[in-house]
Amino acid sequence: MSKLDRLDMKQLRVFQALIREENASKAANQLGLTQQAVSEHLKKLRDVFDDRLFIRKTNGFVPTPFAQELSIRVDKLLIDFNTLLSPTTFEPEKVSGTFVIAATDYAQQVVLPALIAKLRVQSPNLKLIVRDFEIDSLHELMQSGKVHLAIAFPDYIPNSYPIIKLFEEHHVCVASVSASISQTTPSLADIANYPTIIASPSRPNFKGSIDDWFSTFGLKRNIVVSAPCFSIVPMYLETTDSIAFLPSRAIKGLDIVEIPLEKSPDSFDVIAAWHPRYNDDQLQKWVISLLDVE
Repeated sequence: MSKLDRLDMKQLRVFQALIREENASKAANQLGLTQQAVSEHLKKLRDVFDDRLFIRKTNGFVPTPFAQELSIRVDKLLIDFNTLLSPTTFEPEKVSGTFVIAATDYAQQVVLPALIAKLRVQSPNLKLIVRDFEIDSLHELMQSGKVHLAIAFPDYIPNSYPIIKLFEEHHVCVASVSASISQTTPSLADIANYPTIIASPSRPNFKGSIDDWFSTFGLKRNIVVSAPCFSIVPMYLETTDSIAFLPSRAIKGLDIVEIPLEKSPDSFDVIAAWHPRYNDDQLQKWVISLLDVE
């Protein structure tokens, strides 16, 4: 066993108490130990450092020259240990490194612009990577620390992950101004039969997020185009006589019209999620605090 393995924190505290008090009884009282326990610790210290450390005098001990020199180093060591256990002050402006966010196409449009603006102002040395949301590999990416934060919809996130709700969203039916349906008041059956464009960013297919809602009315949508992201759908609407269901916040400022519906799909939540390993990470908690929560 090495000398370091034979040394523990309690022995160092006994050593410093003896340096201060130069008396075993007083040191024991200060530490809440028996005088015999202090003597046992001193015996171990003498063995570890191969020095008498303290020489008896009439009313106690006198430290050896080696002990006086050692006390300076032990003081520093104990201060460093106390600092290690003390909470640190988080200073965003001094943070560096890289923070990785996985976000859906929708979240990249609606959520991230405001968050990135805040991060650039408050933590200019922090570098950001925004990557597309990969539903099939999300858990592996977050578990390995390759992604720190995910912004998406609840169905995309593992149940074991902590989440916060950012806001509630809903789909609206939209078309180009020139689409023939924009000049009418269609029924829900008309909507279902109309050529429809969907965004399917996670898995390319012809299944949209509100197909189940249509099926409750015995209807199946006429999906003719499946796009990889929400942002491209309005461009496709401009060149085709078709409709799409898009999140309401993703269509602001676009030259498309909303088609009124006799019934509307259920609303859904937009959330931020992270792996439990980052629950107590100060940078993680700070970034999350900057998210706009309604």
